[in-house]
Parts: sequence; C-alpha cells; structure tokens
Amino acid sequence: MAPETPGNEPQALSNLLQENRRFAPPAALAAAANVTSAAYAEAAADRLAFWEHAAERLSWAKRWDTTLEWNPPFAKWFVGGELNVAYNCVDRHVEEGRGDKVAYHWEGEPEGDTRTLTYSDLKNEVGKAANALQELGVGKGDRVAIYMPMIPELPIAMLACARIGAVHSVVFGGFSASALKSRIDDADAKLVITADGGYRRGKPSALKPTVDEAVAECPQVEHVLVVRRTGQEVETNGKDVWWHDVVERQSDQHTAEPHGAEDPLYILYTSGTTGKPKGILHTTGGYLTQTAYTHHAVFDLKPETDIYWCTADIGWVTGHSYIVYGPLANGATSVIYEGTPDTPHRGRFWEIVQKYKITILYTAPTAIRTFMKWGDDIPAKFDMSSLRILGSVGEPINPEAYVWYREHIGDNRCPVVDTWWQTETGAIMISPLPGVTEGKPGAAMRPLPGIDADVVDDQGNSVPNGGGGFLVVREPWPSMLRTIWGDDQRYIDTYWSRFEGMYFPGDGAKRDEDGDLWLLGRVDDVMLVSGHNISTTEVESALVSHPKVAEAAVVGATDPVTGQAIVSFVILRGTAEESADIGTELRNHVAKTLGPIAKPRQILVVPELPKTRSGKIMRRLLRDVAENRSVGDVTTLADSTVMDLISEKLPSAKSED
Repeated sequence: MAPETPGNEPQALSNLLQENRRFAPPAALAAAANVTSAAYAEAAADRLAFWEHAAERLSWAKRWDTTLEWNPPFAKWFVGGELNVAYNCVDRHVEEGRGDKVAYHWEGEPEGDTRTLTYSDLKNEVGKAANALQELGVGKGDRVAIYMPMIPELPIAMLACARIGAVHSVVFGGFSASALKSRIDDADAKLVITADGGYRRGKPSALKPTVDEAVAECPQVEHVLVVRRTGQEVETNGKDVWWHDVVERQSDQHTAEPHGAEDPLYILYTSGTTGKPKGILHTTGGYLTQTAYTHHAVFDLKPETDIYWCTADIGWVTGHSYIVYGPLANGATSVIYEGTPDTPHRGRFWEIVQKYKITILYTAPTAIRTFMKWGDDIPAKFDMSSLRILGSVGEPINPEAYVWYREHIGDNRCPVVDTWWQTETGAIMISPLPGVTEGKPGAAMRPLPGIDADVVDDQGNSVPNGGGGFLVVREPWPSMLRTIWGDDQRYIDTYWSRFEGMYFPGDGAKRDEDGDLWLLGRVDDVMLVSGHNISTTEVESALVSHPKVAEAAVVGATDPVTGQAIVSFVILRGTAEESADIGTELRNHVAKTLGPIAKPRQILVVPELPKTRSGKIMRRLLRDVAENRSVGDVTTLADSTVMDLISEKLPSAKSED
C-alpha cells in the first residue's frame, strides 16, 4: 500500500528529478538495427501475433495449438506446443553448421586460467551431463539444486536438467547453509550439484562444507555431485560423487526429447532474509521465447560478429536469462568471468573487455558507481573501442552513473540500454531499443513491444504525464512467472491483490512530461516526508550528481516533526576529501536539484555501503543505523564488517540546524 499522509489521504509519488540530456542512436547502428520502431506498431495491432512471430525464432518439435490461455492470474503460453530448451540452445546450432563457433569464453579469476567451449564442445558436455543425471536417478519433473561458482559446469548442469525435463533450482553460491537447506526443502530436490569451491578475491573459497551442512538435514537428497575446481580438501560421504568420475565416463550422445511448452523449466528463489523462501516458477516455451527475443532486440545482437558479456552471477535471474538461455538460444558468443572486478587489480573488467574485444557489456549500476569511485584513470588505460552497446540491470541507474558509463566506458559512442525486469518477469520488460530510442539518462523509457506496462495511482487509474505512482503490467507476457512453487494463493496475494486484474511488482514509477517511464525502486523504500511521498532513488541520484560523490544510499528515519526524515549515506569519489561543511554542501545541492522538501536531515560520509554479493544495497540495515536500533542480520552481506565502520560514523553525522 502507498504510505498515507497524516490526514489519511494517499499522496502520489512526488516527481522531483528533471533530465534534459538526450543521446540519439548512432546512425550506422540505427540503419542496421535488428528491431525498428515498426515493432511497436506490429505489437499494438496484434499482441498475440507479435509473440507468435517471436516464438517462431525457436525450433519447435510440435507447434502450439493455442497461443495464450489466460485465466487470471494464471497464464499458459503456446499451449500444446513441444520443444526442448537444450536442443534450442545447443544442438540446433551444431546441426546448422555452427559447431565451431565459440559459445563461451570462460575467464577464471586466477590470471591465465581460461577455457573456450564451442557449441560442439557444449553439446558434448551437456550430453554427458544429461546421461550422468539419468544414471543418478534423475528424471523428468525431478528437482535438482545447483550451488556452484561461475564455472562452465554451471550452465552445463542447467542445460542437462533442461534436456531431460528435470527442474533446476540454482542457489547463489554466497548463501548460507540454512538458506540453501530451506531452498532444497521447499523444492524437494533429490540431487545437489556443487563444487569443492571457487576463486574469490585471489584465494579459494570453499562451497562443499556449506552443502554438507545443508544436506545433513535434507534426507530426500540422494546424491551430491561435486566438481573439482580448486583442489581444496573436502570431506566426502556416502551421498557424494565426483563430477570427473561420473560425468566424464558417459557417452556424449544424448537424444533431446521434446517437452511441453508449459512444463516447468526452473525454480528460482527470490532473495529474502526472513520468512519462507519464495520459489518463482518459470516454464519452457514462453520463457525461452521472450528471453531469446529480448536478447536479440535490446542488445541488437549480431551473433556472427558480437562478443557479449553479462557480468551477473548465474545464481540470479539475470544470469539465467542473459548468460545462459537467451544468448545460447540466439547462438551468441559470450564471456563468463568467475571472479570479482578488483582482483587482481581494479582494471580487471576493462582488461577482459580488451582481451576478448567485447562488443556488448551488460552490468549493474552498483558496479558502475564503484568504478566511478575508483577513478576515471583506470578504464582509460584499456582499449575498449570494440564496445558498441552498454546495458544496465538490477536497479534504477541514476543519471550521473549513466553519463559516466557512456562517457568513460562507451567513449560517448555507445547507446546505454537501462533495463527493468525482475526474477518474476523472467525477461526484460521495459528498456530503450538501441537503434530506435533517443537515450535519456536515468529513464527506463518505454515498455518493449508486446508488453503492456503502466503507471497507476492508488485507485489503479493511469497517471498523466508528469505524474508518479505504482508500476503495473496490465496484460500477461510469455516469460511471466506461472506461480510460486507449491503456493498458488501466495502468488495471488503477493502479485495480484493490490490492483484488480493487474500485476503489481512492488515498484514505484513516474511518467515524465514526454511519457517516458522512470523506475523509483521498491514502494517499501518510498519516504513520506511532510506529506510527500519521495523516492529514495531520486534523492540518491541528486547526491551522486554532485562532483564529490561516487555513491549514495538514502533511507527514511522516524522524525517527530516531518513524520519521516531523509538520512543519506555517501561515499566520496577518490579525489574528494571530507570536510567539515560537506554535509551542508550536499544538503544544499539536493535542495537545489530536487527542491527543499528533499533536503536530507543528515549526511553521513562512509567508506563503504552494506551490499549483498550481488551488489544490492541493504537499506534495511541503514535504517537500523539511522534510527539508532541494533543492526539486524548481516549474514547475506559481501562484507559484514562494513556495518561496524558505518556505525562508528554515526556520532559525526551532520544534522540540519
């Protein structure tokens, strides 16, 4: 629900941030773009025919009978159709004569540790893994938990599951034993695939002990299949089998049987630290249709010439859709990197771009702001002239990060496609098209062709240009979640109960004067200040637009006068020094940029922000600090000591007089 004013009258989200910069598509890119403005008209004329045409880009063993069965809020797409996801991602490219094309350039964190897999290599490895899974008793419909580092065996394991019709549940390799156990239990997984460990920040990081602790409480797990990656010593027990023992001795021949378009493909648990895990269920035909189409359209992929790198972890949905399924369905050549962007040095990402002559880069705003903090001189040392398109994913990108990314990584040549979507949507929903859209820093722009997204007020009515409110999707889309695993009622309550007949993802948004969409983050992160609903995203963007600020996180804290007051945590750029009047300087800057109502009560200069290993800022922990509460659970943070450093800064908070 929207926060309410003291008078109990809901207020719309305040529309504060203005942006006048525009970047037209490069003429050559626009002239050769995969998707033109005609796609919007085509989809508007007949949305289902548009998605049928997109589905025809795939190879179907049996064509569907019905494009969409919609019994709100339950959708079935391409009903009666049959296909095999692994066949679409691997075999068909080999059969069409592209077996020698590189599917993955894999870069380990230790320098010089690389592997290259062609589509023929991948077909053979997936075939062996599929035979091994069947030998271990895994069949169609069985669930397989995967807890692995970023090594080639991870996509191979996923594709092997998809090939035989098993349902994979990838759990991010940074989660605790209790988080892993709860996900194994919820999915009732009979097999776990893991590794001894992976490399992180220059040294081996063990995974197998976490799995052992989780599986000790999961009697339904019959086997644990272990990849030897680091060579660390691991304890073995009766359930453990080595990948190199079981998989490597299999035949690489495996027939891909077709599966129904609505057969389950995977469960992916949304990251939450409390309550029962929420298993998002994606099925086969619609999911692969939309991931393949959006990867082709949003990144203007030319599989013959592009080298594509999505920097996400496959443990998150971005990795599922835009490292594994979308790129492989399109026959792309992708890069996978195992490690962190600052190991062994802070130019590692740009070194990889230079090495592989990457043309399309897809990364997160949190990473971009970190690179800004490290300094412009680092990317300047590398040749990144191969790049032609830059993508952003994970949270709204603030305008200054957008412009820095475009200038210092894209050399002012490359369109930036800022994409909005989520685990539940399965694929990109709102994004510029690089050959069509005039880019606007910070704006997600328009829904993609075939997507009916809107911004509505508290009563579910569309807001006019210049208004703010709630992001909704009005019509079903092919890659949408089908339910929450094992809990249809929770699916209805969570996503469909706020606005009748509309999917509500929990995000605030605004529609600017041009009709373009701006994502304002979770409605939970909206602050109610003196009766005005103000988005944390806009205040953070205003702070980062100051030349001294590299990154900012903003929370609302209880205030006796205004209801909530704005508390800001900022990281200064490498060249900036903290001064006694920095708080006043930054507060005045926000007031000038957004208006006096958005002026923070406090500014805290901190060395780092609390982030998960996926790069998301944990604002609930900052709210604890801002309200002088004991800090909550920090186990999901990449570095739990960060909260101690932030808490130490609290007494020096600069408060408004």
